[in-house]
Amino acid sequence: MKLINFDHIVLTTRNPEGCIHFYRDVLGMTLTEAQGRYAFLFGNCKINIHQRPGEFQPAALNPKEGSIDLCIITETPLEEVEREMKEKKAPLITGIVDRHGARGPMKSLYLRDPDGNLIEIARYISQNENRGNIAEDLIFAEHDDNAAIE
Repeated sequence: MKLINFDHIVLTTRNPEGCIHFYRDVLGMTLTEAQGRYAFLFGNCKINIHQRPGEFQPAALNPKEGSIDLCIITETPLEEVEREMKEKKAPLITGIVDRHGARGPMKSLYLRDPDGNLIEIARYISQNENRGNIAEDLIFAEHDDNAAIE
């Protein structure tokens, strides 16, 4: 088996109006609705929204609001993202910080959604995000990290 990507994640919310405002109006995702089911779309990703644990089956065994840490990649310089988030009075919890993602070094900033989920908005330092296999990238990243420690 060869896994290649995520299709979607599911987020459980106790505050549907706040959730919609945050992901649509603050982060700029597209809200969709079909047969009473809501989702946000951005890039080639989707976040399905459940308004109560186990709303649609099968579901996670113990879904809980505020338990997701999610990293979203942007192509926009983070200084612009930070400025926009401040203008929108988004609940930032950090300024721009250095991190290491699945494909290498990146700059990130963190905020919380209305349910308390940790949302990281990140931009890779090298915008060459399509350079190959993530597993290979991780092996190289581990090697690079070890070299830096030695």
